[in-house]
Amino acid sequence: MSDVEVYMIANLVVEDTSEYRKYEKGFFPLLKKFGGEFVTFDDNHENLEGEFPLEGRVIIFKFPSEKLAKQWYNDDEYQVLSKFRRAGTTLKSITLVHGMP
Repeated sequence: MSDVEVYMIANLVVEDTSEYRKYEKGFFPLLKKFGGEFVTFDDNHENLEGEFPLEGRVIIFKFPSEKLAKQWYNDDEYQVLSKFRRAGTTLKSITLVHGMP
């Protein structure tokens, strides 16, 4: 499956905008460094069904492969940057979803 495009879906609640903005400023260059592309985000999504609705912000971005997605997530520079996300948000989930082969 490693040659298949993968999507990352993040769900978080922004609680401290100034801390989260620090994360956003560094996010895009690191995403591109690993071949990632931003797809969309939504603060006003609508849950149509299910016991565990998403809340807050939903963010979708993609990578050319699972390997690159995991390299991005485990990258030392990203982990330092993610401290701002952790300080400014409550993370509900970050999910890796494989695209169609």
